[in-house]
Amino acid sequence: MKPIETIMRTAPVIPVLVIDDVASARPVAEALVSGGLPILEVTLRTDCALEAIAEMKQVEGAIVGAGTVLNGDHLRSAIDAGSEFIVSPGLTEGLVDAALAHDVPLLPGISSASDIMRGMDMGLEHFKFFPAEASGGLSALKAVAAPFKDCKFCPTGGINSQTAPDWLALEAVLCVGGSWIVPKGFTDFEKIKQLAQTAAAF
Repeated sequence: MKPIETIMRTAPVIPVLVIDDVASARPVAEALVSGGLPILEVTLRTDCALEAIAEMKQVEGAIVGAGTVLNGDHLRSAIDAGSEFIVSPGLTEGLVDAALAHDVPLLPGISSASDIMRGMDMGLEHFKFFPAEASGGLSALKAVAAPFKDCKFCPTGGINSQTAPDWLALEAVLCVGGSWIVPKGFTDFEKIKQLAQTAAAF
């Protein structure tokens, strides 16, 4: 398997994390990992995101990546902070080239057949379907994925604990991304662990 596929197959849910207080980074990571979700996506949407990645990397068993990576500069900063994989809301040649140059697994965002074909031209077969619900939901991904039997997806955006199992039932879906497990600013670490345990059992 390609490295990004190994990451996608590790757990059914990748928590999408917006960390605005670096002091919570390690406890959040510990709660998620102990709950059975070791793949952590820290979005680069806050000033302390890179520091949070470095903190989470110190948690045994955590595989920490950066999300909301928009360009090569973001990618390099994320790698310097310790990111083991990169997630982007979209797909550009510059970002793919940067990921290849740094030999880092990349999960770029797509929402159409044209996006997928452009990614395949660059040698990619694994994509983030984003924004999943706003792009038409389950029926849209079924239709978009149908011509591309070798491609696998991680739907993200608007998915919750009730709908995640339906997405995961699709053959083309290896995992889903979700922010419901750790809402922004949420610091009830025992509750986070419980939510992770439920998600890990999907």
